[in-house]
Amino acid sequence: MARVAITGIGTINPLGKDKNEFKTNLKKMHIGVDKITQFDTTDHKVEIAAEIKDFSPENYMDKKSAKRYDRYIQLAMVASSEAISDAAFKDDNWRENTAVIISSGIGGFKTLYNEFNNMNKNGPKSVSPFLIPMMIADMASGIVSIEHKLKGPNFSTMSACASSIHAIITTSMLIKHGYIDVGITGGAEACIDPMPIAAFANMTALSRRNDDPATASRPFDKDRDGFVMGEAAGILVLENEDHARKRGAKIYGYIDGWGMSGDAYHLSKSDPEGAGAEKAMKQALEMSGLSPDNIDLISCHATSTPAGDNSEISALKNIFGENISTPFIQATKTLLGHSLGASGATEFIGGIIQAENGFVHGMPNLFNPDTEFTGLNIPKETKHTEIKSILKNSFGFGGHNASIVFTKEN
Repeated sequence: MARVAITGIGTINPLGKDKNEFKTNLKKMHIGVDKITQFDTTDHKVEIAAEIKDFSPENYMDKKSAKRYDRYIQLAMVASSEAISDAAFKDDNWRENTAVIISSGIGGFKTLYNEFNNMNKNGPKSVSPFLIPMMIADMASGIVSIEHKLKGPNFSTMSACASSIHAIITTSMLIKHGYIDVGITGGAEACIDPMPIAAFANMTALSRRNDDPATASRPFDKDRDGFVMGEAAGILVLENEDHARKRGAKIYGYIDGWGMSGDAYHLSKSDPEGAGAEKAMKQALEMSGLSPDNIDLISCHATSTPAGDNSEISALKNIFGENISTPFIQATKTLLGHSLGASGATEFIGGIIQAENGFVHGMPNLFNPDTEFTGLNIPKETKHTEIKSILKNSFGFGGHNASIVFTKEN
């Protein structure tokens, strides 16, 4: 079966409006969390988030399109265009059977919220005729397909915060089994808005460090008190290795293994034993042909919630055993916040960038490591080192677990 190569990456997130800016700020451990500017936080328990500052969609697309696209679609468009440009296709032949599978955990919530307000204030006639296509979670895939004339399979995956890793896995399956040669895949999310912030705050999932935003996201820290909402898009071009080599493409590396499972435990809580997460990781490793000893970096889901971080590490300890102290362990959400359905792909791209450039970003908010994480190789400062293989995890409400293994091109 075909090996799945990565030939293009693109992102826009709180650390950068393209992959090069993202690389620079990852290495510097720049923290993208600050006070919310997208709405008035008066009366809100949580006033902080990881926003993409100074984003003007008109810089990337015409005003008419920008007006008709929800912010999450705009972000998907920006990251997809960068990824496709990065892949450097030399003709149009690739477009005919290229899949577009871009996920979102929530979709166009900003549009939905605005139109509810319009209807409640001004009546049914005020509702935008573009509401439905602007808000549905598959529309990022649809718009990217339309804009780039891509005529292969075109749909979305939705599995909460595991959505974009499931999208990458689904695209990889299509390539591996010969249905397509190329896939545009990943995730986009933009729901820093009054309703989601209030809802997550009321379920005590969000950090309330309003007075010190930069230190709010603290994966693995004893004093962590919840995640920080973020927004982002992370898009990859995946390709049949033979197809990529025939056209002389640059190959970042390969998706050599994946695993998926369900906790069957609770609608929002992680299984404290981490059994489902462990199953997904074991599947990914077995498929890749790598043993735990071969993994250089574990890019954790680790949201900075007390139960979730422990559950993931418990599963990793079961898999890696006494060698758990060897691989680097990181949670990029300490810098980026948690962009829900886009988080997995964006963090995965961060891992690829680190492998490409020989470093592992540090965890600046690890002030007081939880005793459960003592002895783990979690760098506080950025380390310059060779990374050949990565295990990436993403988990979501509903008990969704997804893991992938990346192997760097030699």
